[in-house]
Amino acid sequence: MRFSPSFLEDIKDRVPISDVIGKRVTWDRRKTNVSRGDYWACCPFHGENSPSFHCEDRKGRYHCFGCGVSGDHFRFLVELDGMPFMEAVRQIADMAGMALPQPDPESEKRERQRTTLEDVMEMAASFFEQQLQGASGARARAYLRERGLTGRTIETFRLGYAPDSRNALKEYLAGRNVPKEQIEACGLVVHGEGIAVSYDRFRDRIMFPILSARERVIAFGGRAMASDAQAKYLNSNETELFHKGEVLFNFARARRALGGADGAETVIAVEGYMDVIALHQAGVENAVAPLGTALTENQLDLLWRMTSEPVLCFDGDGAGLRAANRAVDLALPRLKPGRSLRFALMPDGKDPDDLVRTDGRAPFDRVVAQARSLSDMLWLRETQGGTFDTPEKRAELDAKLKQAASAIADESVRFHYNQDIRNRLSAFFQTSGYQRAGGYQRNGGGSFNTRGSGRGSQGRRGDPRNGPGGVAEGISDRLTRSALVSGQANLPSLRESVLALTIVNHPELLFEEYDDVSTIDFENRDLQRLWSQLLNVAAARGPSLNAEILGADLVRLGFDPLLASLDQQIRFARLWTATRAAALDDAREGYAQALALHKRTKALLWQRRELETELARATEDGDGESVGHLLRTLQEVQSEVTRLENQEAIIDGFGVLSGRVKGPAGK
Repeated sequence: MRFSPSFLEDIKDRVPISDVIGKRVTWDRRKTNVSRGDYWACCPFHGENSPSFHCEDRKGRYHCFGCGVSGDHFRFLVELDGMPFMEAVRQIADMAGMALPQPDPESEKRERQRTTLEDVMEMAASFFEQQLQGASGARARAYLRERGLTGRTIETFRLGYAPDSRNALKEYLAGRNVPKEQIEACGLVVHGEGIAVSYDRFRDRIMFPILSARERVIAFGGRAMASDAQAKYLNSNETELFHKGEVLFNFARARRALGGADGAETVIAVEGYMDVIALHQAGVENAVAPLGTALTENQLDLLWRMTSEPVLCFDGDGAGLRAANRAVDLALPRLKPGRSLRFALMPDGKDPDDLVRTDGRAPFDRVVAQARSLSDMLWLRETQGGTFDTPEKRAELDAKLKQAASAIADESVRFHYNQDIRNRLSAFFQTSGYQRAGGYQRNGGGSFNTRGSGRGSQGRRGDPRNGPGGVAEGISDRLTRSALVSGQANLPSLRESVLALTIVNHPELLFEEYDDVSTIDFENRDLQRLWSQLLNVAAARGPSLNAEILGADLVRLGFDPLLASLDQQIRFARLWTATRAAALDDAREGYAQALALHKRTKALLWQRRELETELARATEDGDGESVGHLLRTLQEVQSEVTRLENQEAIIDGFGVLSGRVKGPAGK
């Protein structure tokens, strides 16, 4: 039986090649990057001890750099297991949940017709290209130049022009012996009941060819040149080749851009053809667009086939926010572990085309770097602009968020969303945030205190530890600064306090290195809640955010006691780079040191867990050689963990950071 190319491509698109190959190999955990769909293993086709066999989900291909074998889903099964091609197709179709087509003369006829229709669409695309470069296309060429498109970009996307004539394309195709039935089946003419003579569907429009996953022309989008045209943008109607809700503009080219070591990390969905084309010209080649409609389930599935966390880019106006909220509702039921979305909102009145036309890709890259998670968008949708000053309003917010989370089908993801909601609500609805008589304030020297607490920077009056100078008599100044004596033993680690409080005092650092800073994973639960709200404030206010505004917002959210404690902890340790008084350059340097220590500690702890797992497995298998090697490696890692913990203990007790004590004005 002969399978149609479209059927084979469809089942390959539905099943990641790693799912097929992963049943026969063990992926190398050090080289494999699951989030990018990039897998390495020891080659199953020849004996080897180091992983040189590589497969990429985005390309649907495998290749061994040792023996040179390469191929797709079907070839892997045929060559490795020696199974017939028909059986390989059946197995992968089963994985995709698709039935094999039954031998049917009519279906074979339709497939032949489909191939013929693709040939007709190719002829139409060539005709439009010729017209753009001819005399009739002068006005369209001028428009494209005004939009900043180069000749190379126009050629890359095969842009064209449909003349202002009722029959120009129809006559061109008829002159090449294309039957009128095929012209009609391609959706190139308007025909049907009540229309005596068919006429060209696209007239006086700039033409954008729409390609299939196999990069064949299957439809067109047309942008009207006349200002009074009934529709500014017009797409091909539904045909045997084209189903609008199942296609993304620039899909194949964006998928290629994701491959390789230097490829883009994710795919970006923007709103229109021109946005995609302008971004490509600016160097952003991983953008796609739905075809003039809201994102559909099938289009969302296409995005997820390319990457685990695509970025949806919307205009920052009301319409863009409404579209983002529709996408949230569309995605929630379909979330799975490792499969989500991020949302990038453009500045008001700007689209990606505007942003890159004058200043290149840098402004757009900054917008994408600040993309918000799906959980953030859900939270902002339900809280932005609302007031929650009564128990009833808070209960209503609670119910809305839980109802949204209940739509998530995957049990594990739903559990973690509910946990995230509880954490956010807990921070948002702290009683102190609504009923505290005092509040959070910043001293002139940059410290945080709680009004009405009876405690200031000089200590509690009557405390026997405090002498005339505010330092306990008989206790050294160094010991007084330690967390044990100051009563702050339950505070976060000093490292985490530095990471959080430096950003509170110098929020511009957040926007300088947003990717690194915003993704910090705090162990302390209070800091987790603080960080979540801080990022919400930063996302809402943007790069203009300053320390005063951020501090006021965090007070409103009830974080003043925590901030006051953090400030006291930092000052006891004399880590002045984290305080408001520090110069920005000093704060930046101190923050970089703390962040490097944090990352190194996290990496070592992860490595220790992995080694412990491997050690347990090797012990069970009785592999003495591996056990010895793993034990030695584990001891080395543990020694480094202990060294870093001791370093942090020294910082906490003595106020030393990387061998330096820093303070304003030589303190």
